Amino acid sequence: MNVLIIYAYPNTTGYTHAIFTNVKQGAEQQNKVKIIDLYKENFDPVLVFNETKKRRNMQFDEETANYREQILWADHIIFLFPIWWGGMPAILKGFIDKVFSKGFAYTYKGILPVGLLKEKSAWIITTEDSPKWYKKLFQQDYGTVLKKQVLHMCGIKQVKHFSLSSLRSLNEEQRKKFLQKMLKKSSELTK
Repeated sequence: MNVLIIYAYPNTTGYTHAIFTNVKQGAEQQNKVKIIDLYKENFDPVLVFNETKKRRNMQFDEETANYREQILWADHIIFLFPIWWGGMPAILKGFIDKVFSKGFAYTYKGILPVGLLKEKSAWIITTEDSPKWYKKLFQQDYGTVLKKQVLHMCGIKQVKHFSLSSLRSLNEEQRKKFLQKMLKKSSELTK
């Protein structure tokens, strides 16, 4: 299976990076894996429209062509990022705005959206300092937003979400357990 990991975290010594390392290692056991590391690639998240760059032509934009090709190549897409201020990192939001464009990821039939990436599956893996109860009561979970409002609209209906809450208060054993879980789950990825 072709697995694409879209990774949005700048700290190469942080816990989210350790999750990335385990997911990559596990996925590579039985699959072909490609990585889009948004920070390492210095991805420019700023969306620009002007006389030469029109929103209606985003699916043809040369700046993001390589990313669209990688998404088309993938059978399974893994998004891995921390939740900051109740949302995904701006670099990932900009990536979605620029790459998951109309005509590439979705279109409309009348007023209804039609997903164009239907044959794909996805995982969303998020980390956050907020406790799970706080997230449920006071803030929208951007892993769920990505799942329901972006991926489902693009036709990707098979989506699993792994979320690790209260990261700051977890002990070493709890952290190791989640890393082992991610390694195991990713090593079991098959078509």
